[in-house]
This record gives sequence, C-alpha cells and structure tokens, in this order.
Amino acid sequence: MSVLEQDQVKAAPAASDAGDVPVVVDIRGLRKSFDGRVVLDDVDLTIRRREIVSIIGSSGGGKTTLLRCINLLERPDRGRIELLGKPVFEGTRVVCPSLRQLRQSVGMVFQRFHLFPHLTAVENVMLAQMKAARASEEEALATAVRLLKRVRLSHRGLAFPDQMSGGEQQRVAIARALALQPTVLLFDEPTSSLDPESTGEVLQVMRELAADGITMALVTHEIAFAREVSDHVVFVAGGRIVEQGPPSEVIDRPKHERTQGFLTSFLAGRGRGSDA
Repeated sequence: MSVLEQDQVKAAPAASDAGDVPVVVDIRGLRKSFDGRVVLDDVDLTIRRREIVSIIGSSGGGKTTLLRCINLLERPDRGRIELLGKPVFEGTRVVCPSLRQLRQSVGMVFQRFHLFPHLTAVENVMLAQMKAARASEEEALATAVRLLKRVRLSHRGLAFPDQMSGGEQQRVAIARALALQPTVLLFDEPTSSLDPESTGEVLQVMRELAADGITMALVTHEIAFAREVSDHVVFVAGGRIVEQGPPSEVIDRPKHERTQGFLTSFLAGRGRGSDA
C-alpha cells in the first residue's frame, strides 16, 4: 500500500455495491493546451478501486495527455484532480504536498521502457524503491526478485536491457512500477512498440494484474484486450470524452457516431480479433 493510501484508507467507505466502491481518481473540468492548441477540454473521469479503465481513440485525441495529467507529468491549465478524495490539483495550482509521493501512488508504464541501460533487470527494479521509497538494499532486492517472478522474468534478473527483448524490457518496467505499491497503475500504450509475440506476453501479465485487482487505467489500441479486461471504456476524440461505459456498450454497441466511425474504421483495418 502506498504512503498516500495508508494515510487515507481508514476513511474510505466500505463497499457494499458498485456505487459504494471508493473512488481512487476523480477528475473534473480538466483542460490542457500546448502553445494555444487545446488538447483536453472540460474532461470529467472517475476511476474506482479495483477498476480497469481503458481509454481508446485515434492518435492525437488527448489520451496520453490525460494519463500524464493524472500524475502531473503534464500540468493542466485548469480543473480538479483528486486522489483518494484528496485534491492534488485544484483550479490552476498543484496542491499535493509532494510530487514524489504522488508519483509513488500513481505508477506509470510508458510506451518506451525507460530502463537504465547500465543496470540489470533486478537493479532497475531495485533502484526505484531505494530512491523513491527509501527502501533498504535488502528490502529492494527481495521485492525485485518477487516481482520479476510475478512478470515471468525470474531467469532474466541479471540481464541488461540490451540483452532483453522489447517484451521483456516492458515487463521489467511493469515490475518497477509495481515495486512502489501504487494506488493506481497507468499504462500508456504499453504494447505499441512491440512485435506480436512480445505484445502477447505483456498483455498476459496485464490480464493477471487485472485478475489480482490492481486498479488500472490504460491507453490502448488493443481493442479486443480492452473488451476482455475492462470494467469501463472511455472513447476520447478531439480532447473530449465522447462516450464512456462498459465495454459491452462502448465497443459492441456504441451510441455516438464518432465512436461508431472510429471502431468501424479500426476494426476494418485490423480485424475484430487480430489485436488480442
């Protein structure tokens, strides 16, 4: 459990039905622009504990920027972001007491793996704990070994990044993010630079994380995967959430014409099951 979550979990309401499940991330009226170009416009989004939220849409629609605003890698122009009921951004200001603490609680797995090339797999997973969480070397090593096993890389702990496939590197990156015990884990198109075999390996690990109840939000073009694992699907276009709901509605029976057009074009190009 993250430091931020430890401070607040006692105050979280007990869950008796879906409506009572504690809210992990709550976003209201989020706006972000770059050089005068609006990328996110009045976005509202709620992510609840143990929920898997998939964010889909065409490239350039604002999906990645939305993720990066959640942990303030990008600072919004205005809006409100809460984590476990506590504001981290309000109006036009960052209001969380510590960005380091925030980014411990909101883990992120990027398109590119961002592993340190001079460190082995186990050392990459250890470093985040020792620097960000102030873990001892012994604690960090034990956690790294356990998490590399969890992502099926026990046999690659002493390998350097240039000795690993893209899928292996991405799984090390997932282990590194998990090592900080995040409240929510964000994935920004984690398979976009991988070959089909490596994509399957990474998606399998993500399926297992979903089954374990890890709260996740992911930007993905893997529509079949989003349909399979998601509790909630969000379609973003032109910087706005156009449609959202369960995958049985948004993916299988979309109501908005922009969602319909995106899925028709996407699935015609790739095939309904080819991205599983």
